[in-house]
Amino acid sequence: MSDDQLYAMRHSLAHIMAQAVQRLWPEAKFGVGPVVENGFYYDIDIDNVKISEEDFPKIEAQMRKVIAANYAFDRSEKHVDEAINWANDANQPYKVELLNDLRRAGTTIAKDLDAAELGTIASGDAAIENVSFYTDGDFTDLCRGPHAESTGKVGAFKLMRVAGAYWRGKVTNPQMQRLYGVAFATQEELDSHLTMLEEAKKRDHRKLGKELDLYTTSPLVGVGLPMFTPRGTILREKAAQLSNQLRKNRGFEMVWTPNITKKDLYETSGHWAKFGDELFLVKSQETSDEMALKPMNCPHHTQIYASQPRSYRDMPIRFLETTTDYRDEKTGELGGLNRVRSLTQDDSHVFCRPDQIASEVNSLLECARELYGTLGMKLRVRLSYRDDSDAYLGDRELWMSAQSQLKEAVVQSGLEYFEQDGEAAFYGPKIDFMATDAIGREHQLATVQIDFVQPERFKLEYTDEQGNAAQPIMVHSATLGSLERFLSVYIEHVGGWFPFWIAPEQIRILTINDQVMEYVNEIRELLDSVVLMRPVKYNELRYTVDSRNESLGKKIREATAWKIPVQFIIGQKDAEAREISIRTQKGEQKLELTNLKQYLESLANE
Repeated sequence: MSDDQLYAMRHSLAHIMAQAVQRLWPEAKFGVGPVVENGFYYDIDIDNVKISEEDFPKIEAQMRKVIAANYAFDRSEKHVDEAINWANDANQPYKVELLNDLRRAGTTIAKDLDAAELGTIASGDAAIENVSFYTDGDFTDLCRGPHAESTGKVGAFKLMRVAGAYWRGKVTNPQMQRLYGVAFATQEELDSHLTMLEEAKKRDHRKLGKELDLYTTSPLVGVGLPMFTPRGTILREKAAQLSNQLRKNRGFEMVWTPNITKKDLYETSGHWAKFGDELFLVKSQETSDEMALKPMNCPHHTQIYASQPRSYRDMPIRFLETTTDYRDEKTGELGGLNRVRSLTQDDSHVFCRPDQIASEVNSLLECARELYGTLGMKLRVRLSYRDDSDAYLGDRELWMSAQSQLKEAVVQSGLEYFEQDGEAAFYGPKIDFMATDAIGREHQLATVQIDFVQPERFKLEYTDEQGNAAQPIMVHSATLGSLERFLSVYIEHVGGWFPFWIAPEQIRILTINDQVMEYVNEIRELLDSVVLMRPVKYNELRYTVDSRNESLGKKIREATAWKIPVQFIIGQKDAEAREISIRTQKGEQKLELTNLKQYLESLANE
């Protein structure tokens, strides 16, 4: 089944679900019902009725009746005024609002509305005159389509959850019930997806974060502001250390910038106009300066570049900074580590000559490939381009040139890629790295972006070979992206069983009785002396000793629950034979003490 056919199928199921709800609750009022990843939803308002998962079987039963009837999806058109009369007569106030917006603003507002909200839009700048409807059986809805040929050709589906959602995403609007479903072409594909979702529940980073004591939150600190425990901080530090090391190997130098800055910096960069409502504002008691907590680092790095004269011989100049930024995200969008208000980025910026763009981008591509290879995650690339809207800064010809250079670099790298319009940053096109986790989900993490705009806005210069002032190109990159979001993905990717090199607790020594403590101390001395070099250098091995007066079985169960990758079990016979009994996910083995360092090095290199 093609992507277009799958889209039409899922969109048809959104209508069928609304139809089923209307049969059960004739007073239901409907908002919008778009297609989303793997499925669909519809926003619904029913007076004095709260839909719950207990209602899903009867909604699904009604949906199957509609599907069995195999109604055709018949398209029709109405003048917008006639459509408003229809919506009023049908007691559908949300449709009335959408239709009035279309009539009042024409195509200007039409571009800002979801496709599922719209009827047929007239071409050019003319106001909306006609809108389209689709009818199947006893149900008619305002919609621009597309749909399946009939209700009997919509594949396999399942209702998944219901959540609150403000009408059109505004907290001042009524709260509706958003009913979600998933749909696939075949029952086999649906079953596979549902199995994946069950596995995802087990791997949920919020669940594992609590069980493994990785991070915590507090209402006194604030929503979206996670705090990392000692164990979780090791994860952060080792991941950042790996990213920093890979970039240093490619000529990047570390810089540091403050967490607050004057508003003027972001006005100059263009961020204030685009994202001013997402900034945390800071008030000084000493000056009248308007300040903000920094939401990104690139404007600061431009000022380090601008702090002294630059020559073409100095180029490229590469800065890296792993630092925390702050964004005033909407409360309803915050959850776990996926979306937070304090995000730590492994941020990099290259200032280079135009003839150096290709080599710098290639270097960053190789850096990302090496990092995600170490992490055991498959990569592909999304080339994110601008669309035809006015949401972007800079000359269009420069954009086209940058997009072409990015594509050429990706093609040369041999990475799998796809292209998508409308996903660029406002100042330039970008390469987004899509990492696939262990259960097949794809996540956008790392990025490389070309920027012609900020060097121009900040009037950055270098002296070229002829002694003339020239403008550098700025290349933004983040290899992990946000550390918080990366960890949410990585925790779920490994299911909490972290590889040896990054595990918060790498080894737990489990004693059978107190008589082996002298031998255990000898093992500890050896562990304290070992320094491993791959993939990042360790100052020390991270181990603990469980010498409690508890049964060995209980100690093993607890160490396994904590997902400690290596357990050393030390009994009297081990001490006498100068051996270690080792237990890992791969099984159990005996190891002579003289071979311990070599064994640890093999673990670090896996």
